[in-house]
Amino acid sequence: MKKIPVVGARADSSRPSVLVTGGAGYIGSHVVLACQEAGYPVVVLDDFSTGHWTAISECTPSIEANVADFDTVKSVIDDYRVTSVIHLAASTSIPQSMENSVKYYINNSMNSLHLIRACIEADIRNFIFSSTAAVYGIPLQTPVSEEARICPINPYGKSKLMTEWMISDAASDCGFNYLIFRFFNVAGADPKGRTGPLGQGDSHLIKVAAEAAVGKRKAITVFGSDYETTDGSCIRDFIHVSDVADAHVAALQKMESEGDDFESTVLNCGYGFGASVFEVIEAVNSEAPASFRVLEGPRRAGDAPTLVAEASLIRRFLNWSPCYDDLRSIVRSAIAWEQIHS
Repeated sequence: MKKIPVVGARADSSRPSVLVTGGAGYIGSHVVLACQEAGYPVVVLDDFSTGHWTAISECTPSIEANVADFDTVKSVIDDYRVTSVIHLAASTSIPQSMENSVKYYINNSMNSLHLIRACIEADIRNFIFSSTAAVYGIPLQTPVSEEARICPINPYGKSKLMTEWMISDAASDCGFNYLIFRFFNVAGADPKGRTGPLGQGDSHLIKVAAEAAVGKRKAITVFGSDYETTDGSCIRDFIHVSDVADAHVAALQKMESEGDDFESTVLNCGYGFGASVFEVIEAVNSEAPASFRVLEGPRRAGDAPTLVAEASLIRRFLNWSPCYDDLRSIVRSAIAWEQIHS
C-alpha cells in the first residue's frame, strides 16, 4: 500500500471521523470549521488544484489526493475510521463548463463514481453530496421546488445530475444513506475571518463585486441586462456560506441519530428569495470603501434568467434555520474578507 502524505495532526482515533473532500476549497473549508465546532473529528482530502493549504487549520489532517484515487481514499477511510463522507470536491464554473465540458464530466462525474465505489467498499453509511440548482436549468416556475422538472442547460449542471443519479442507484444497491444538497448561489465569508473565497479569477458575482469594493478591480461586468426580470438582470438566491456549512452539520447529526431509519433525500439549499445582479451591486456599493464602474456585457451561455429556491423542505427536514439570511450581511462578510486579503 502506498504511503499517504498527511499534513496536520492525526485525528482522535477513539472517535470515527468525517471525510470532507474538497475541504481546502471555499465551501469545504467552512464545512470543516462547522463540523469541528460541532465536535466532529475531520480529515480533509483535496487535490489542491483549486483548494488552498491556508484554508485548513494546521491541526486538521489533510491528504493531497484526487477523489478518483481509489487506494488512497480507501486507506484514509480505514486509517481515520471514517463513517461519514461529505463530498464537495468539484469544478464549479458554469462558463468554464461551456468551454471545457470534458473536464467537468471527468472531474465531477467520473471521479465521483470512483469515490462512491471506494465508499461502498469501505462500508460508509452516510454520504452527503453537494449538487447544484443548475440541475433545474430554466425553471418553469419560481421558486423552484425539489420536485420541479430536471433539465440542466450546461455541462456543470449535467455533470452534477449524473452524480446524483449514481448516488441514488448505488444507495439502492448497497444500502447506505445519502443526502444531496442542491446549492443555490453560495456567497460571503466566515464572520470570524478564518476562511473565505481565495480563488483567483473567480466569476461569482458577490466575490467579484467585493473585490471591486476594496479596489482590487476597477470595474465589474453585468452579463445581460435584457432578461424578463424586474430590472433586466439575472435573479439569484444568495445564501451565506456559513449557513450552508451549518446545514451540513445538521444533516450529519440527523443521519447519525436516525441510523437505518434515515430517509435519503434531496434538499434545496437556499433562502427562498432572490436578488437581481443590479440589486447586489447596489448593496455592495452601499458598503464599498472604494468606487468602481459597472459595465454591461452580453448574456453568458448557460445562465438561467431566474433561479430561486423553494426552501421550506430543508428547514423542516433538518430543523435548520439560517443565521445570515440577509443580502447586506452576506455582502459585508464578503467585503470584510477582501479587506483582510487586499
